[in-house]
Amino acid sequence: MRPLPVGEHGLLIELDSAEEVEALHAELLRRAADGALPPVREIVPAARTVLLDGLADPRGLIAELAAWDIPPLTAGDRPAVEIPVRYDGPDLADVAALWDVTPEDVVRRHSATEFHVAFCGFAPGFGYLTGLPEPLHVPRRDTPRTKVPVGSVALAGPYTGVYPRSSPGGWQLIGTTDTVLWDPRREPAALLTPGTRVRFVPQETA
Repeated sequence: MRPLPVGEHGLLIELDSAEEVEALHAELLRRAADGALPPVREIVPAARTVLLDGLADPRGLIAELAAWDIPPLTAGDRPAVEIPVRYDGPDLADVAALWDVTPEDVVRRHSATEFHVAFCGFAPGFGYLTGLPEPLHVPRRDTPRTKVPVGSVALAGPYTGVYPRSSPGGWQLIGTTDTVLWDPRREPAALLTPGTRVRFVPQETA
């Protein structure tokens, strides 16, 4: 861990991998719930960092972090969020070619994987989901689309994601879902938050 003070009340912790970020984020939440963490306003994970904002004494926490023993991430007690998916995306065949399998195998492998939300960003409700092994990581499209439909299930690099609204995007689209990822009337508004377990459930296409 490489902790860096940010302003008077912030602390940015750099790590070497997404797995380390997820483990640290889970440990911070556990300590906060147990009252073993100094009061903090926000804990925000990203791809290789965790930001703590609203600390009274960031440098004091830096000294504490050096002594922490952070256990590896394990599956939580909460049931996984199930997202029904029609595997009808325009890039399904391209992903199958990259994986050197059939489109049916892509569906089987993707839906058999338990994902979890590493961090959120890009758009409200968009979660970066990890879980696919490295041989199944795929590149972004050479030419991004100017408009990706809402509900598109997509792959890029080590991540799977679901577009919570229509927007430009360069990820490989393998399916669609009617699940609402972001609803300001809901509490919490985002269906997927860091640490959430996720499974994709194949549905028949129309």
